[in-house]
Amino acid sequence: EGRVEVYHDGKWGTICDDQWDNRDAEVVCRQLGLSGNPKALSWAHYGRGSGPILLDEVECSGNELSLDQCKKSDWGQQNCDHIEDAGVSCDPFTGTDLQLCAKGTVRLAGGRSPSEGRVEVYYNGDWGTVCDDGWTDVSAQVVCRQL
Repeated sequence: EGRVEVYHDGKWGTICDDQWDNRDAEVVCRQLGLSGNPKALSWAHYGRGSGPILLDEVECSGNELSLDQCKKSDWGQQNCDHIEDAGVSCDPFTGTDLQLCAKGTVRLAGGRSPSEGRVEVYYNGDWGTVCDDGWTDVSAQVVCRQL
C-alpha cells in the first residue's frame, strides 16, 4: 500500500486522484504482481509526493495489465496539486484473514514437523480449529507470517 508513483521519460512522478477508483487500483495491484482486495485512496492518503504529477484523469476498466493501457490524460498534462496524489492498498487479506491475523494466537497441531499441521487458534480462553471454507493460499501465508 502507498502513494502510487510512475516512472516516465526518465523521472518519477505521482498520479492525480481525479476519476481514481477501485478499478484503477486493481490495475496497479495487477501491474505490481499483487493480488487481494484493491482499494483506491485519494487526497494524498499516504502523504503528498514531490516532483511532477505525471498522470491525471486515469480511467481503467479494471481488466488492463498496466496503467499505460488505461484511458488517461497525456503524460504531464494535469490540473492538480500534490494534495490530490492517488494511493492504493493491495490488501491481501479477506475479512476472515484479518480476523485470524488480529485475534488470538495461532499454532499448528498434528503435523509431522513444527512447520506443518492443522491450524488452531487460541481465542477467549480456548483452542479451536479453523474451518476451511474460503481457505486459500493467502490464508496460509497469514498463518505462516504470524508463526
